[in-house]
Amino acid sequence: MRGWWQDLADLVLPAECGGCGRPRTVLCPRCRAVLAGAAPRRVRPEPEPSGLPAVHAAAPYADEVRAVLLAHKERGALALAAPLGAALAGAVRAGLRQAPGAGAGGPVLLVPVPSARRAVRTRGHDPTRRIALAAAAELRRCGTPARVLAVLRQRRAVADQSGLDSRQRRDNLAGALTVAGAGVRLLLGGPVVLVDDLMTTGASLAEAARVVGAAARGAASRGPAYDRAPAAVYAARTREGMGDKHRGARRKEGNSVYDTGEKAAANGPGEVICAAVVASSPDSFAINRN
Repeated sequence: MRGWWQDLADLVLPAECGGCGRPRTVLCPRCRAVLAGAAPRRVRPEPEPSGLPAVHAAAPYADEVRAVLLAHKERGALALAAPLGAALAGAVRAGLRQAPGAGAGGPVLLVPVPSARRAVRTRGHDPTRRIALAAAAELRRCGTPARVLAVLRQRRAVADQSGLDSRQRRDNLAGALTVAGAGVRLLLGGPVVLVDDLMTTGASLAEAARVVGAAARGAASRGPAYDRAPAAVYAARTREGMGDKHRGARRKEGNSVYDTGEKAAANGPGEVICAAVVASSPDSFAINRN
């Protein structure tokens, strides 16, 4: 006869490994090694969207890693958040080692890319935020002060991205994100690292970086007056100014959209210094092999 503790375990722990299906384990040693056993790598999608910060990923999105992410996101295997968070923390640390401004005062602020509200309701949880919280806990455990700021919101509905190419994804997300009004000042508390579970084209991270950077620059330049205007105003003004300045100029792959003066501003409090994901498309790893 089953004990009550076995029934409880079935509710908390998955019946099989999220990666390979091995019974009675959250994540078997082999799949854990595939997820977080290798050093995180700098990844670049092809084509690389304008404004994408330096992105580090823990593993390629394939096989066991893909299965683990889907089990957590779509099937509610919440116990996988801890190993996924540990993998994300490794990618964050890799980004911080190479990012200018990583030594700025204050804790590292992990800002998750938001899921659509409809998707969160359907799944019953926000997978990226959950993984980010686990990553922040792992970073603190290893001596890096970190906290999660879930300040990004979708200001309008967007189409399902799964069937869209890179250009369509950029168009789909343009102007879709905003920083919650109360979150603008919080962004000035330390260096910002954007986090997500997966990067494919980089469109979501690029749009998130634009919005966060615009809101932080607006708040820093205007001081307490930012409280009297929504963050979206700063995002719109900054986008307009940068569009005027760079209109007609072609961006070389891997270069920043900012000039020298803007690069200096981009290293200030609240600016995005890098991004980190659990997994990225295998092609984005292949580009950096040589």
